[in-house]
Amino acid sequence: MGINTTYTSFVAVGDSFTEGMSDELPDGTYRGWADLLAARLAARAPGFRYANLAVRGKLIGQIVDEQVDAAAAMGADLVTLVGGLNDVLRPKCDVERVCGLLEEAVERLAPRCEQLVLMRSPGRRGPVLVRFLPRMERLFSVIDELAARHGAIVVDLFASEALGDQRMWAEDRLHLNGEGHRRVAEAVWQALGHEPEADWDAPLPPAIRPGWVARRTADARFAREHLGPWIGRRLTGRSSGDGRPPKRAELLPYEG
Repeated sequence: MGINTTYTSFVAVGDSFTEGMSDELPDGTYRGWADLLAARLAARAPGFRYANLAVRGKLIGQIVDEQVDAAAAMGADLVTLVGGLNDVLRPKCDVERVCGLLEEAVERLAPRCEQLVLMRSPGRRGPVLVRFLPRMERLFSVIDELAARHGAIVVDLFASEALGDQRMWAEDRLHLNGEGHRRVAEAVWQALGHEPEADWDAPLPPAIRPGWVARRTADARFAREHLGPWIGRRLTGRSSGDGRPPKRAELLPYEG
């Protein structure tokens, strides 16, 4: 567990998970665990500053090239780094290269902040997860090694049965829903040494399995609205984050 420190600044680095997809607000923007955490930290530190450099779809190489140096230059007290999962979920992936890039990111960020936080990303339980599990386990082992070497905190979200539950995930089956993000924020909050406000890993009530027609309808909608476009982007070398600016590019006072 981390030390209960009053952080005065926070920079979040990563991809769609840290950007906040799919914790959608009424105006169509995304909130997410990092925003929720920033709000809590800001309540304890007048003048608290927050930046979120995360952009959906980014691979670890892009995170290193586009976000890491900018985050390091900000000199924030607290930095979170989550990346690499977009890489390992692709059909072809050089896992050792991904791990090497993650190591490069950690080595640049750790000396420039008071506390670096890494994560074992959550995974939606199902056949897709099983297929990519060896890659994820290799990535997670490197995360543990880097944390031990650089004094970083690791938040183990992958081990959570609750966050693996399909009910914690949005219709695209790739991103957490609002409740999932709320639990991640609580998990990081506790990892930083703060008193629990809730049990972030509390089990869900028994699931009621939908009928065959409902399942097939959901599968068809998923394929049409999410899987098809995702495959199209992979085939054409495009990303959902192409041309998209960071969520909060500057380390500015947090105003909610």
